[in-house]
Amino acid sequence: MRKQEKDQLIDSLTTQINEAGYFYLTDTEGLNAKNTSDLRRLCFRREVKLQVVKNTLLRKAMERSEKDLEELYPILEGPTALMFAEAGNLPAKLIKEFRKKNNQAKPLLKAAYVEETCYIGEEQLENLVNVKSRLELIGDVVALLQSPAKNVISALQGAGGGKIHGLLQTLSEKEA
Repeated sequence: MRKQEKDQLIDSLTTQINEAGYFYLTDTEGLNAKNTSDLRRLCFRREVKLQVVKNTLLRKAMERSEKDLEELYPILEGPTALMFAEAGNLPAKLIKEFRKKNNQAKPLLKAAYVEETCYIGEEQLENLVNVKSRLELIGDVVALLQSPAKNVISALQGAGGGKIHGLLQTLSEKEA
């Protein structure tokens, strides 16, 4: 690869890293051709971009990026595949599902960058599966805000609703 091509690849990786809120560094070494193809198909279906990169080029892209990724530099040894996704827990769920379905120990999680936090090591996979996406958190907040209103409405519509209605009617008749 010529220097110009390397510079273009580094620039492309830098752009992807800057734009991505989430990315994972994985090790797919040892997967046979069929499993690699299955992994790529699964990533495509789940809208996770999988890209194998050279560690030296990836490190240069990380150094040029706007993010503080210094914690990830020691991880850049051996084969590295990048996974970019729109949700922070999506690649973790995908890795777990792929392993279970194919009876594989790979891909291994080397590290992940999620919500401006670096997660390092395979043991972080379960934590990353449980990380909620921004939309999931918004949904939880909306559900919590709706809960009191739903309780009042169900009380008015339920068996207690007749009592409340009768009480309100009696009070309005007394004033008249």
